[in-house]
Amino acid sequence: MKSEVIVEEGFVFKDETHLTISKNSLFFAGDGYTAYDCKGELIFRVDSYGHDARDTGEVVLMDASGRCLLTVRRKRPSLHHRWEGFVGERINGDGQKPIFSVRRSSMIGRFSVAVEVNNNPGEEYQIEGSFSNRHCTIFNAEKEIVAEIRRKVDTSTNVVLGKDVLLLALKPGFDGAFGMGLVLVLDQINGDGLADENPTNEDATCSS
Repeated sequence: MKSEVIVEEGFVFKDETHLTISKNSLFFAGDGYTAYDCKGELIFRVDSYGHDARDTGEVVLMDASGRCLLTVRRKRPSLHHRWEGFVGERINGDGQKPIFSVRRSSMIGRFSVAVEVNNNPGEEYQIEGSFSNRHCTIFNAEKEIVAEIRRKVDTSTNVVLGKDVLLLALKPGFDGAFGMGLVLVLDQINGDGLADENPTNEDATCSS
């Protein structure tokens, strides 16, 4: 797979990279995410994330130093449950255009999440699986697997950890900041209760 920089080149890894993502609830209203590499070094974090952020439909992804990398925002109004990603910290009214958009669509018996990269119309991704079950696969336009989201397993005990601890497996050349942004979007979709729209009671956040 060729390297694709969506958010920032520094997070495009040459080798397959596994990030451990932990969703941490805080005592006050809100919660956050932290993402670590296999050496235990902090790679990404999301603070001030939770009920207030969900109400505004906006989440900011930062690097370990607190620098804003990406803002994920729900587009309102939207008939297709669309989210958009902006480089850095988006300020209302600054005229900044999104670098990618995520759309959840539904047909009879099928649900899917499609991702379009706005500065490259030919570049798109499809997300399949179930985020509520913590098992999603991200494919590029050539149907190659570029990333996977699944439950984290403690290798020392072979025990599956709680649903708030995820593993983000990034294939070589896939932008890790972009992948983390998609995790945040899926979490937003899942938290909006859109799975209740599925008459088969299967999770509606990704195609099944």
